[in-house]
Amino acid sequence: MKPTVITKSCLLPDGREITIETGKLARQSDGSVVLKMGNTMLLATVVSAQEGVEGADFLPLSVDYQEKFASTGKIPGGFLKRESKLSDYEILISRLVDRAIRPLFPDDYHAETQVMIYLISGDPGALPDSLAAFAASAALSVSDIPFQGPISEVRVARVNGKFVINPSLKDKESADIDLIVAASLENILMVEGEMKEVSEDDMIEALRAAHDAIKVQCNLQIELAKAADKTVKRTYDHEEKDENLKKECYDLFYDKVYAHARKQLTNKKERSEGFKAILDEYIDSLPEDTTVNKDLVKRYFKEINKKAARNLVLNEGVRLDGRKTKEIRPIWSEVDYLPSAHGSSVFTRGETQSLTTVTLGTKLDEQMIDGAMYEGSNKFILHYNFPGFSTGEVKPNRGPGRREVGHGNLALRALKQVLPSDAENPYTIRVVSDILESNGSSSMATVCAGALALMDAGIPISGPVSGIAMGMISDSETGKYAILSDILGDEDHLGDMDFKVTGTDKGITACQMDLKVDGLTFEVMKEALMQAKEGRTHILNEMKKTLSAPKGDLKPHTPRAETVVIDKEMIGAVIGPGGKVVQDIQNTTGATVVIEEKDGRGYVNVFATSKEIMEAALRRIKGIVAVPEVGQVYDGKVKSIMPFGAFVEFMPGKDGLLHISEIKWERLETMDGVMEVGEEVKVKLIEIDKKTGKFRLSRKVLLPRPPKKEESAPAAQQ
Repeated sequence: MKPTVITKSCLLPDGREITIETGKLARQSDGSVVLKMGNTMLLATVVSAQEGVEGADFLPLSVDYQEKFASTGKIPGGFLKRESKLSDYEILISRLVDRAIRPLFPDDYHAETQVMIYLISGDPGALPDSLAAFAASAALSVSDIPFQGPISEVRVARVNGKFVINPSLKDKESADIDLIVAASLENILMVEGEMKEVSEDDMIEALRAAHDAIKVQCNLQIELAKAADKTVKRTYDHEEKDENLKKECYDLFYDKVYAHARKQLTNKKERSEGFKAILDEYIDSLPEDTTVNKDLVKRYFKEINKKAARNLVLNEGVRLDGRKTKEIRPIWSEVDYLPSAHGSSVFTRGETQSLTTVTLGTKLDEQMIDGAMYEGSNKFILHYNFPGFSTGEVKPNRGPGRREVGHGNLALRALKQVLPSDAENPYTIRVVSDILESNGSSSMATVCAGALALMDAGIPISGPVSGIAMGMISDSETGKYAILSDILGDEDHLGDMDFKVTGTDKGITACQMDLKVDGLTFEVMKEALMQAKEGRTHILNEMKKTLSAPKGDLKPHTPRAETVVIDKEMIGAVIGPGGKVVQDIQNTTGATVVIEEKDGRGYVNVFATSKEIMEAALRRIKGIVAVPEVGQVYDGKVKSIMPFGAFVEFMPGKDGLLHISEIKWERLETMDGVMEVGEEVKVKLIEIDKKTGKFRLSRKVLLPRPPKKEESAPAAQQ
C-alpha cells in the first residue's frame, strides 16, 4: 500500500527552500524524516526504549551521523571498500547534534535513545553539517518520545561583510565568521565555530542572524508534528522517588555540605574527600537491616551538593576554591621543555596542565582526507589526549574518544587562524597536547600550550592565542545569575553554561558554547563575552612572560623546508623524463623534493636536514628553472668538441655554442688541444637566436683584450 507522506517546507533568508517529509522511509522507527535542501538529503531516525535503564540517573543517548559514499557517487577508499567506523568529521557532526538536543530531554527520562542521521545524497551547495540537528529534531518531533523541542541548527557565515545562512562550500571558505548555531524558539543552546580575529559585537550579530532563521525552522517542525498527529508524548516513570527521604536528606546534609563548600579549598581532592566523608558518615551510621534506600540517598546527596555550591556563589559570591567570579587561577608556563622535539611547551593553570609538542614534516606527511563530501589533504593537524591519570583515575587506553576528537578540533580551529598561509608555510605541522592534569578547561590549556609550542618551534604565527572557559550559575525564580571566569571541573558540572572563547589581542578566533538552561539573553551572552575577553587577555599576558613572539629560527635539529614557485611549463623540466631529474637531485644532495601544481603554478617543496643540503638542492632546482639572460656570465662545462668550436652546458639542461672564434682573442686554426670534454669554463651568453632559440656563448669577452700591434709599435721604438 502506498504510504501516506506528509511534507512541509520553509525558506532561508535568501529564498532557498528546505523540505521535510515523513511517512515514506524507515517507518518502524519511533520517528523518521527526510530533509532536503538542494540535492542534499538526510535521513534521520530516532528510537527510544520503553523502559528506563535500571539504576541510571542520566539519559543514555547516542547520536551517530554517517555519510554514505554513494551519496556523492564515490566508492570508499581502503581495503574494505565500505563505510566502517565514523571518521573524525562524522564524529564532530554527531557531537554537534548531541549537544544541541540533549538539554531538551527531561531530567528524569532514562530510556536508551538512539538518533541516527544518514547523508543519502550530497550537494556542495548545501552542506549537511548545518542540517543534521534540524533533521534529528524533526524526527523527534514526529515521534512520541518526550523531547521538549523543537530546536534547529544553522551555519551562519559572514561573506564580504554580509551574513549568509547555510552558505555553499565556496562561500564558507571565504568567510571571516563561520559558526554553527543551535537554538529553540526562545533561546540559543549551542554554538561552535571559528573566526578571523573578530570582535564580540560581530559575534553577537552573527548569533542574532542565526536565531532569526532557526525560529522559522522550529515553527515548521511544530506544523509537521501537528500534521503527523504526534503532539502527545508517551508517559514514563524512570526514577524511584521518596519525597520524605528527600526532605530528610536536605535537612540532614545541606548545612554540612554548604559549610564544607564555604571552606574554599583550592585542592580538588581535598574538596571531594570532604563531601564524600559527609555522605559516608551517614551511610556507615545506618544499621545493617535498614530500610533506607542508599541509592536514593546518594542521588539526593548529589542534588544537595550541587544546590549548596550554586547558592554559595549566588548568595555570597564565593566559589568552591575561594576565587572571585572574574579571578583566574595561577598560571605558569615553560617552552623548549623537550630537547628533541621541534617545539614544546608546558602550560599549567591551577590544576589543569598540558604538555604540548610541535612536529614539522614534509608534504608527504599531510593527512589524507577521503570522505563523501570532502577529499584532499590537511597540512595542519592537532591531536588532544586525555589519559585517566590526569584526573587520578584508572582508565583503559583504547584510543581517542569523541570528547577528545571534539576538544582537539576546537583547539585546531583556534590556532589555525594565526598560522602562515599554505604558500608561506611549506611544512606539515602536527600539534599534540597531552593533558597531564585536569580540573576544568583542558581544551583551553591546549590552545595556550599550542600557541607557545608553535612559537618555540619558530613557526611565524601572526600572534599568540589564549583561551578561557566561562561558566554561569543562575536562578530563574530570583533572577540572580553569576558569570564565572576560568571554571573548575566541578563548576562545569554544577553550572548552567560552558562557554569557551579563544582569541588574540586583535579578536576572537574560535568559540564553543553549551547551555544546560533556558533563558540566556543576548545581553547576558555579551556580558559573558566581555568578561571572557578580560580573562583571556590576562592569560595572554601571562603567556607573554614566557614567550611573546615566535623564535627567529627553527631549532638546529628541525628539518629545513623551502618552496620554490615556478612556471607551470617548467614542472616537466624539474621532474625530467620518468622522474630522472628530480630523482638525481634527491640522490646527489640528500634532500626530499615534492612537486605539485596549484592555481596554474608549480610549487617545488624542498626538505633537508641541514643548511648545506638545502642550498645544494636549491642550486640545482633554480638552475633548471632559471631563464637564460643575454649578458649574464655562467660557469659552464664542455659537453662536446667540434671542429668549429665546443658545446658548453652553461645551465642545467641548456647547451650553447662556444664558437672557435669566441674562445680566445688570438685566431685559432683548429680545436686540437684547445679544450677537453668535462673542462669547466666561464662563459658569457651573447645571443639567443629568435627563430631557433639557440644560444651563442663567448669566452674571450671575459678575457683581457690584447693591445693591437700598431698600438704597441711606438712603445717598442722608444
